[in-house]
Amino acid sequence: MKRIESTQNSLVKHWKKLLSVRKEREKTSEFIIEGYHLVEEAIKQKTNVLTIMISDTSEIPDTWDVTNIEIVEINEVIKKELAETEHTQGIFAHCKQQTVMEEEHLKWSRLLLIDAVQDPGNIGTMIRTADAAGIDAVILGKGSADAFNPKTLRSAQGSHFHIPILKGDLHSWVEQLKNRQISVFGTAFENSTPFHKVEKSNSFALIVGNEGSGINKELLEQTDQNIIVPLIGQAESLNVAVATGILLYGLSL
Repeated sequence: MKRIESTQNSLVKHWKKLLSVRKEREKTSEFIIEGYHLVEEAIKQKTNVLTIMISDTSEIPDTWDVTNIEIVEINEVIKKELAETEHTQGIFAHCKQQTVMEEEHLKWSRLLLIDAVQDPGNIGTMIRTADAAGIDAVILGKGSADAFNPKTLRSAQGSHFHIPILKGDLHSWVEQLKNRQISVFGTAFENSTPFHKVEKSNSFALIVGNEGSGINKELLEQTDQNIIVPLIGQAESLNVAVATGILLYGLSL
């Protein structure tokens, strides 16, 4: 088993860059995860895992099948360099982002489109919720936080390994979906229908927008119908991730 003890090691430098620099994650299509739960979810999809990094004070469970996965021991100093959590479990994985063939797109009939949502925690929660609600794919539009930001990964709790997550031009996606007769719902305060009054369908796409300004106006004009979660109490609005959860289940069930 390989062991690394220096923070100046080229691999350690690469791992740290993947944690902190979005452009590095995008250029390499790689990312770092931390903690037993996320690493376990990753090894169930072995093609995604390049390396497991384990500290001196941690162990790989005997129940894990790590055949053909490189395992690297790291010391306490490197563990602290890689840790994004206050009380790290001392286990990490260097992973490759999932590749989705274009022909797979035609199999998707229930999608979540995210327009310029900037908070990584919100993005992660929405990915996790889409996974739980049986959505086929999540498409991140321009201006959205990185799906592979460490905070996004923690918030999603392993759903990155269950559901395709793509970046794309939402205008183009809406056009393609409408050509396939898939209903596209936007979310807006004005000229919108309460979600529970919408006719249900086995196929749909939901667009949710920026925490402050909502969905781009030009994108809203492309939708088939705009919907809203009615506010019964005195709150002025809902958190975008909470609203997304209500709407996905409202449209799905």
